[in-house]
Amino acid sequence: MSSPTIESSQKPFFVHESSYVDEPCQIGEGTAIWHFCHILGQTQIGKNCKIGQNVVIGPRVTIGNGVKIQNNVSVYPGVTLEDDVFCGPSMVFTNVFNPRSAIVRNSDEHFRNTRVKQGASIGANATVVCGVTIGRYAFIGAGSVVTKDVPDYGLVYGNPARQHGWACYCGEPMKDKSSEQIQCSTCKRQYKHSETGLTEITAEFENE
Repeated sequence: MSSPTIESSQKPFFVHESSYVDEPCQIGEGTAIWHFCHILGQTQIGKNCKIGQNVVIGPRVTIGNGVKIQNNVSVYPGVTLEDDVFCGPSMVFTNVFNPRSAIVRNSDEHFRNTRVKQGASIGANATVVCGVTIGRYAFIGAGSVVTKDVPDYGLVYGNPARQHGWACYCGEPMKDKSSEQIQCSTCKRQYKHSETGLTEITAEFENE
C-alpha cells in the first residue's frame, strides 16, 4: 500500500504530503522528500538526502547518505548511488540496454547495473546509459551522454561523453601538467594517477 503522507513529527525525516512512499522502505534521518515524488518498495535511502520535486526512485534501489537528486529524475532498479552523489535536474538513468515496447523486460535479470560512486556529480539533462560505473568524484557535464565507464575524478562531457581532464574534490576542473602529480589551482589538493583514475595525495604530504 502507498502512504500519501508521512508526518515529519512522527518520523526523523520529511516527506511532503503530495508524495508517496510504498512499504517496505528505509529512509534515513534528516532526509527530505519534496513535492510529487514516488518512492517504490524495497528502496533504501540514507541520511541527510535531498530529493527534489517529481522524483521517482525504485523499486529495489539503494541510495547512500548525503545524496542530492534534483527535480524530474527517475532512479530505476539496477542503479546504485553511493554517498554524496549529485544528480542534476532532469538527468536520465536507463536500466535496459535494448528496450522494446512489445517485449516485457521488467525483471532484475534484464537490467544492467549502473553504479555512481561516492561524490560524483552528474549535470543537468545528462543521460547515463545502463551498465556503466561512474568513478569517485567524477564530473559529468550537462547534457552529456555517458556510454562507458568514467574514472575516479574524471571530467567528461559531450555526446558521446569523452574525458577532457579531471575534476577536483572541490569541483574545479584540472589539467595534467606533469606525468607525476596534478594540483587543483583553487583548493591546492594534489593527486597522482592510479589504476582507477586519480588518487588524492594531499594527506600523504601533510603527514610527512
